[in-house]
Amino acid sequence: QFNMMFKTNIGPVDDEASATYLRAETAQGMFTNFKNIVDSFQPDLPFGIAQVGKAFRNEISPRDFIFRVRELEIMEFEFFIKPDEWEKYFEKWRKDMHGWFEYIGLPKAKIKEVEMPASERAHYSKRTIDFHFDFPSLGYDEFAGLAYRTDFDLTNHQKVSGKNLEYRPKDGGKPFIPHVIEPTWGLDRHVLAVLANAYSEDVPAKNSSEVSAGEQAGEKRIFLKLPAELAPVKVAVFPLLKNKPELVAKAREVYKQLKKEVKGTVMWDDNGNIGKRYRRQDEIGTPHCITVDFDTLKDDTVTIRDRDTTKQERVKVNEISKGL
Repeated sequence: QFNMMFKTNIGPVDDEASATYLRAETAQGMFTNFKNIVDSFQPDLPFGIAQVGKAFRNEISPRDFIFRVRELEIMEFEFFIKPDEWEKYFEKWRKDMHGWFEYIGLPKAKIKEVEMPASERAHYSKRTIDFHFDFPSLGYDEFAGLAYRTDFDLTNHQKVSGKNLEYRPKDGGKPFIPHVIEPTWGLDRHVLAVLANAYSEDVPAKNSSEVSAGEQAGEKRIFLKLPAELAPVKVAVFPLLKNKPELVAKAREVYKQLKKEVKGTVMWDDNGNIGKRYRRQDEIGTPHCITVDFDTLKDDTVTIRDRDTTKQERVKVNEISKGL
């Protein structure tokens, strides 16, 4: 009989007593810790448990890049609620998930909801919405989901374990098994969606007055149009020329200043000409580049270059962080 879960054995002996299975979802670890969390923290309903981790599926025919795989990364919430409030919190999570998509830069036009009919829902779900993203060359495919799991999991864990998993209201009300809303995100697919959506190309026009200093006019430019919150490097600092000690010393001052003022990674880059440094930062999605040049030594101003527009402006050194 085919099993979607991977079977293996714990220890040196290969017998049924040592048989175990790799998890197909992260959810059950949260359900088995429900009583421990309630006893430890005494939370009021509603409350949630979140987890990020690997899951494993015995996929018959892995294919389609990261979409049919045997190992995947999942982010999940198990959000515990009163049974009669499931519709309110289901709708709240639906809106919150759209807010999350917007926060990470995914446009609404590329996302659609798919209401799953009863025949296609998981056995534990009373309602499920799948969120599909329009991936380049691949089209729409699922990358997140929202399910109402009712009390299926806690009820069955209570039945098999013999442990009381009822929630006891602090106001002395009757104990009950909480119901669960489960938002789920495929982390691998989310990363692909963010990168695919952010990938951009343009060609600075030759002989154009709008081409800023250091830009390579007429050559294709590749850049990641990431939201600033997601950019791995927030700002890069360059000395115009690395063989000029006075420029390097001043650039190091600016670099150290921004390391204190900017939340996130500040990168030092003095390798290659200024145009290549711009392109290198563009490709990793750095929103701003700071160049220290000879004018800096005269008037204590630097050039700030915007990744998306390539436009440059001069600002005082002590006001750099205000413009980022």
